[in-house]
Amino acid sequence: MTPIIECDILDHIEYMATTNDKTGDKTGFKPKAIAKRLLTALPERSRIVLEARFGLGTSAERVTLESIGKRYGITRERVRQIENHALAALKKSPAFSEANAAFHELERIIDSLGGIVCEDDLLNFITKDASMQNHIYFLLVLGDPFKFRKEDDEAQRCWYVDPNLAKQVEDALQSLYKGLSDEDLIPEGEMIDRFLKELQQINDKHRNKEVLKRWLSISKNIGKNPLGEWGHSASPNVKTKGVRDYAYLAVKKHGSPLHFREVATLIEKMFNRAAHIATTHNELIKDNRFVLVGRGMYALKEWGYTSGVVRDVIREILRASGPLTKDEIIEKVLKERHVKPGTIVVNLQNQKYFKRGKDARFSLVK
Repeated sequence: MTPIIECDILDHIEYMATTNDKTGDKTGFKPKAIAKRLLTALPERSRIVLEARFGLGTSAERVTLESIGKRYGITRERVRQIENHALAALKKSPAFSEANAAFHELERIIDSLGGIVCEDDLLNFITKDASMQNHIYFLLVLGDPFKFRKEDDEAQRCWYVDPNLAKQVEDALQSLYKGLSDEDLIPEGEMIDRFLKELQQINDKHRNKEVLKRWLSISKNIGKNPLGEWGHSASPNVKTKGVRDYAYLAVKKHGSPLHFREVATLIEKMFNRAAHIATTHNELIKDNRFVLVGRGMYALKEWGYTSGVVRDVIREILRASGPLTKDEIIEKVLKERHVKPGTIVVNLQNQKYFKRGKDARFSLVK
């Protein structure tokens, strides 16, 4: 497998950062000025419709087809026709040819971000100004080099210029998702390695960690939790909704059982999120991912801990191992529970559940 190449886009970023646009625009050209020149080529109503639809006027709000239709007393479908006709007319205007340099620069930016990029990532990279983003979006819709993938249940809305690359990335994301289970939590480095295995034919210039993470963010099925671990986006291990999910991540990261007070403290420390002790304890009790292993001590069930009281743990051990001596039972139970050996001995004396043989081994009462 070809190694990851750290593509250097710093020169490109520095170049764009030299622009003096007060909005922080990184294009190296003036999107608003170009859009204004383009719109002057249209009849008044067509121009007003495009300004409203793309938020190119005094307000950055994009107006719906229905609202514009009500304003002019026409149907929303008629507004759509006017919009499409206006865009087609602009592509034939002299101002469109004059905007080629801007289109080439936007194409270069998309390529520097990986060749296919989520619309929000692209617009936010160029500028944080909402009005300026509307003008950039308008040029993307108008420009011939640019194609977009519609947002659906599987992927975010994206822009690209190379259909073959876009297809490769989409297929790789789908294959990567199918290879994950609902419980998987994959460290970022390993996730990128897995992704690269699905992208055998990808160009070396795109074998860049930032590009690959940007591509991963296209998928709605794959997500990253607050600890930077990747998995199914719908999994509570990734899509953290409340204290119990943060508690799970905190205990998993810690790697050994914790008292519920320590869990609450760790949530606040790791995620900068308030976690009341009582609330944390209640969530741990209700969540079957956790096992109570001592007084207020909780472990993850996935670590192999058995649920139930000490008596239940002894029963499971004897059921799995057969007759054992007192010391053997104590040793095995202490791996499951944070209790005193005396507590285990007291439970073994319960003749309703356990019997001691002549060889000093304990077994289950049938």
